[in-house]
Amino acid sequence: MAKVKQICEEKLKGVIEEMGFELVDVSYVKEAGGMSLIFTIDKDGGVNIDDCEVVSRKLDPILDELNPTDDAPYTLVVSSPGLDRPIKTDRDLKRNLGKKIDLTLFSKIDGRKAFSGVLKSFDQKTVTLAEGEKEFVFDREKIAVMKLVIEF
Repeated sequence: MAKVKQICEEKLKGVIEEMGFELVDVSYVKEAGGMSLIFTIDKDGGVNIDDCEVVSRKLDPILDELNPTDDAPYTLVVSSPGLDRPIKTDRDLKRNLGKKIDLTLFSKIDGRKAFSGVLKSFDQKTVTLAEGEKEFVFDREKIAVMKLVIEF
């Protein structure tokens, strides 16, 4: 399954970027109806259903030729990341600077795995989060998930 994801990311990222979109994620997962190959895309201003359809139509013949699943059947899905999507890329981090995020670690630091605060900064190796007056610097490789806190 990792092979399918890797092939799709390497071969189709450029195609998607040429269309004006960012490839946020590729996943190849088992769902109720069988396997799904899911491309999550984004662009400034957000993604709508028409954008997903355009990208799907572009990718479909390329995937047929590329055959990343070695003839195993799958359903192609192109979707937007949604408001509650995980923050994964530098672009996601930049877009969320100064905003409140929830951050979960793979293992505990000082007895905690979950943190919530304002995203202050980031670089290739770390993310800095402010919880009130305290600042925490986390190694990116130790972060399981980061998500924007959606407040109504």
